[in-house]
Amino acid sequence: MDEMDDFTLLIGRCLLAFLFLVSGLQKFWNIPDLSAYLDSLGLPAPTILTWLMALCEIVGGLALVIGFQIRAISILFATWCVITAVVVHIHEPSILMKNLALAGGFLVLAGSGPGGISYYGTGPSATFAVPVPEVAGLFG
Repeated sequence: MDEMDDFTLLIGRCLLAFLFLVSGLQKFWNIPDLSAYLDSLGLPAPTILTWLMALCEIVGGLALVIGFQIRAISILFATWCVITAVVVHIHEPSILMKNLALAGGFLVLAGSGPGGISYYGTGPSATFAVPVPEVAGLFG
């Protein structure tokens, strides 16, 4: 994988993360409204579920940005998108298709990995890898 692939994966991760970071913050700001909506769908413990959704979207979004545990986070977000599409957005075709497309993007990211510009591992031996580009080779 070259530097351009690493940069492309970083930008892709940030764009995917942006959606979840904003959505998670909106959930925190609208806990009562979203809880009432989830209650109307018949979902259990809607207030707790809303808090968990907001927290997962923010933590997962941050993990996407830094490239931490990308394969696991991507598979979880792909599953999240499919479940949300089917349970919440089944009668909203454009949002349903958006969620399914996001799930596909997350599966591609799970298959490709985080790229070279990402955080690897945990603990004292963890590294943050940032490749040094060869300027002459970037445009050739």
